[in-house]
Amino acid sequence: MQRAVIFDMDGVLVDSYQAHYRSWQMLAQRHGLDLTEQQFATTFGRTSRENIRTFWPHVRQTDIPAWDDQKEAFYRQILEQDFPAMDGVNELLEDLHRARFKLAVGSSGPPPNVAVVVRCLRAGRLLDATVNGSDVHLGKPDPAVFLTAARRLGVQPRCCAVVEDAPVGVEAARRADMASIALTGTASPEELAGADLVVDSLRALWAQRIARLIDARQQGAREKHAKDNR
Repeated sequence: MQRAVIFDMDGVLVDSYQAHYRSWQMLAQRHGLDLTEQQFATTFGRTSRENIRTFWPHVRQTDIPAWDDQKEAFYRQILEQDFPAMDGVNELLEDLHRARFKLAVGSSGPPPNVAVVVRCLRAGRLLDATVNGSDVHLGKPDPAVFLTAARRLGVQPRCCAVVEDAPVGVEAARRADMASIALTGTASPEELAGADLVVDSLRALWAQRIARLIDARQQGAREKHAKDNR
């Protein structure tokens, strides 16, 4: 059975909290606006365009793409100056690759952002597929980003695990019928309680553990199906 792991990008592959926060602040300052860290903390898992509409409803719909481009350009500039890979991410990708897992990024971010992260990440060459915000119409918790990644990998959703750091991402994985692994940091363990597994570090994950999680979830689904059809 071919298994796969789909990684969210921000907060999972790259420790991008400060880079994103700074880029949102730079955008706000360019336009003479304010943005609090409390507002920023609500953005995880959503697209930048959705966030602009939420933060500043007065912005004309026709101007949102340009604002979005400005924000993401600030973000890439910050990342390329000093890339903050998540602790343990390269080792995990290498272990999964050795175990013959298919690997993908499933992100709501724009294509250039995903490209920068894959290029700067030491083990980024091991990724078999990427999905970005231009590939789907809706951000998480809609499952499209993960389902698209599974299709590109050629792996059934039930054979996939998703690594996420946001509650909306965990919900998207559930809707996609995939095993969900939640990494604490941007959200608390309580907020991520809906995940199949919650860890404090990527170093708590390895290929065999993820394989067992996928297999156990499938076994539970089979048993439930058998019980429901008695």
